[in-house]
Order: sequence, then C-alpha cells, then structure tokens
Amino acid sequence: MGSARHSDKKWTDFLTCRQILNIMVILGFMFNYMLRVNLTIAIVDMVETNTTNITNTNSSKGRIDDTKFNWDTEQKNAVLGSFFWGYVLTELPGGRMAEIVGARKIFGGGMLMASILTVLTPAACYLNYYVILILRAVLGFFLGATWPAIPPMAASWIPPMERSKFIANMMASSLGAALTMPVCGYLISTVGWASVFYVTGVVGIVWSVLWFVLIYDSPAQHPRITKEERLEIETKIADGQGGKSKKPSSVPWKQIFMSMPVWAIVVTHGCSVFGYFTVVNQLPTYMKDVLHFNIKENGLLSSLPYLGKYIMAVISSYLADKLRQSGKLSTTATRKFFTTFAVFVPGLLMIIQVFWGMDAILSVTVFTVSLFFNGAVTAGYLANGLDIAPNFSGTIFGLANTLSSFGGWLSTKVVAVITYKESSFATWKYVFWILVFTYVFGALMYLVFGSGKLQKWNSVETSTQEGKELQPLKSKAEIDKEKEINDIA
Repeated sequence: MGSARHSDKKWTDFLTCRQILNIMVILGFMFNYMLRVNLTIAIVDMVETNTTNITNTNSSKGRIDDTKFNWDTEQKNAVLGSFFWGYVLTELPGGRMAEIVGARKIFGGGMLMASILTVLTPAACYLNYYVILILRAVLGFFLGATWPAIPPMAASWIPPMERSKFIANMMASSLGAALTMPVCGYLISTVGWASVFYVTGVVGIVWSVLWFVLIYDSPAQHPRITKEERLEIETKIADGQGGKSKKPSSVPWKQIFMSMPVWAIVVTHGCSVFGYFTVVNQLPTYMKDVLHFNIKENGLLSSLPYLGKYIMAVISSYLADKLRQSGKLSTTATRKFFTTFAVFVPGLLMIIQVFWGMDAILSVTVFTVSLFFNGAVTAGYLANGLDIAPNFSGTIFGLANTLSSFGGWLSTKVVAVITYKESSFATWKYVFWILVFTYVFGALMYLVFGSGKLQKWNSVETSTQEGKELQPLKSKAEIDKEKEINDIA
C-alpha cells in the first residue's frame, strides 16, 4: 500500500493535474487566437490584385499553391468580418452551457470544430466566395463559445486566491498572435497560403484530442488525480468561499441585470476591448497614412504589443494573488487598483497622442506601452466574475464579451466615418480623444461600482456569505496538519 502510494506520488509531484490544466489552457488560447487570425495574414497572399479572373501563377519557386482570388476590397473585408457574425452569437450561450454541461465539452468541442473548419478553409475558397463567408461565420460561432467557458472551469479547479494567475492564461492569446504572424508569414513565402490553414488546423485538432484525454471538469471527475491534490483543491475552494453553498437551479437573470458590480465588469470590459481593437487594428493605418511608417512591415514592432500584454498579464496576476493572500489588500481594493492601472493609464497615454502624435517613434512607444499596461486587466475586472459569482462566472463573462465584440466592430466603423474624407493628423485627433474618453469612462465605472464581494444570488444558501470578501487560503502547513489528523482518524 505504501509503495503504491509512493509510485503514484512521483508523477503528480512532477506535474499535477492542475498544472496540466494550466498548460493546456495556455496552449489552448494560443491556438484559439491562431485559428482566428490566420486568415488576416494569409488573405494578403490569397487576393489577386492585377487580374480579373482566378489565376494560377507559379512565380514563387517551391510553393505548392499560388491560386489567387479576384476579391475586391468590399469582398475581402466581408470575408474578414464574417467571423464576427457567428462569434457574437455564442458568447452568452457558451458561458451558460459551460456552467451546465461543463467547460471540457464547450471549450474542447469548440476548438475541435473550429480546427476542422480551418483545414477545410482552402477547399471552401475554391468552391465559392459565399462558401468561405459561411465557413468563417460558423468558425466564429464555435470559437465564440470557448472564451466564457474558462471561468466555470476555474470555479471548479482553482482556489479563490489563485484565480488571477489562472485567468492570466487567457492572455496567452496575445502570445499566440505574436507567434502566429511570423510563422504564417514563413509558411506563405515557402509553401503557399493554403499551408497556413492546414498547419494551424492540424495543430488545433491535436490539441483538442489531448484536451479530452487530459482534462476533466472538476477534481472529483478526474480519474488520475491523487487524493491529496483533490483534497487540497476542494478544501481551499470551500474555505475561500466561506463554506459549501448550493448552486441555484436556474440563472437569476433579474438579479444579474440589476447588479451594478456585474455592469461594472461588462461596461469596463467593453471600453477596454474597444480601445484594444482600435490600437491593434486601426492605428497601423494611422501610422502608414499620416506618419508614413508601416509598422506591419516591422515584425519585431508588430509583435511587441502582444508580447508586452502577455508579460504584464502574468506579472500583475501574480502580484494580485499575493496581495490578496497576504491580506494587505482586499479583493475589492485589488481589483480596483489593477483595473485603474490597466484601463485609466492607457487613456492618459492617448492624451499624449492628441498633442504629440506626429512623432512616429513616440507613437509606436505610446501604443506599445498602452497595450502593455492593459495586460493588467487579468488582475482586475477580468477575474472579477469569479469573485462575485463563481457559479455564474461563465454567464457574466459571456455577457461582457458579447458587448466587447460589438465594441470591436464599432471601432472600425468609428474610424471609417471620421477618416473617410481625409486620413490626416487633424482627423485622427478625434479618434484619440474618443479613446481617451472610452478608457477613462471604463476605469471610472469600475472604480465607482466594482466589487470583490460575493453576491447573494450566487447561491441559494448565502445568508451568511452575502457581501463577504473571499477569504485568504489556508497555509500549506495547516493543510498538511489536517491531512495527518484525517489519516490518524
């Protein structure tokens, strides 16, 4: 009996089930964004600019496929935008479904279907223009459900005082974007644009298979978890949330929609993502049109904002959990501090753009630093749904991401309207002022209405829990002592 326990402990000491979950979530969000942005890179090589018909040219030696398509600017943008048609439809349902059937099926199933569709993308392009439109919309439909599926997974696997670090794993999507661009660029130049979809699709399929083999919805369902690891996780979660509570059988929609802490998360997330999409997707146009500096041609400068955001997400989340565990800051104070840092500071930086935006080097610095600071949202409002209502964290995240998806679409329309007649520094100033207002409004909204307190409607047995902060975790020594007592008993 003793030797069996010792052999079991060897591999779990090396890599626990929770560490495997962290690794798979990091890789999952890297590949998730890879499936999303691969087309934005490949389409540059897919569209024929000089011919009126679909043609085959073999100018690039060694490339398998040089087929190009005669899509005009409107058609090209429709192909790129069709992803969002499906994406916004499944944000809220995806979060709720993860709470009901489990994040394992929703996240893993969404990734698997999106990966298969990615492999089929070249064939869809060859068939018909409208087929690729539909395929990308359906791909967005499946990926839209994946993001809000992760908070419910965290509610079952991650103790309350460690959840900031886990939510930071979602920012691996930025890392995925930083890596996807150069890799896809290499594949296009050496093999052809179709290879981008075959490679990224197969990578996604392999990850999906591993996800279903390795990951389970809770420690209680995991067949390979040790008793020690399961006891530690379940004890910390129960203690951190003030004891066990019964999950309501239905969503308390009225209470959710009347909750100002929920609206603080939703509105701040929408404002933050509006700024993010504008900086990432629209300002390269400003750099090219106004400052005659093509940042997209500089691989390092293109990747810096994504890398910076991920690094800040990891650092800030680690600090947030440390501050909460030590008791130096309450959950509410921690979330408000890091949200202000992540959303208010970029707003102030945009003021620099208004007055000194004619300097290309300064502009690149401002955009990069603002996205770097924005990475701290993982320690702020992004993890906050798990604080106030872990039982409905997927629903809250889905609600917030639905609004933010519209915000990403709105940013393109706003910039298009303002710069339609003239793309100059004078017209772009209005864009920068809008960013200042949006960032500052989001930060103030959270400062006033944000909260880290567990909400009453999270559980049907919360008469003693309502309005209480999540509690610091027990120390390892205390947990070990409890195990010894239990073993003796």
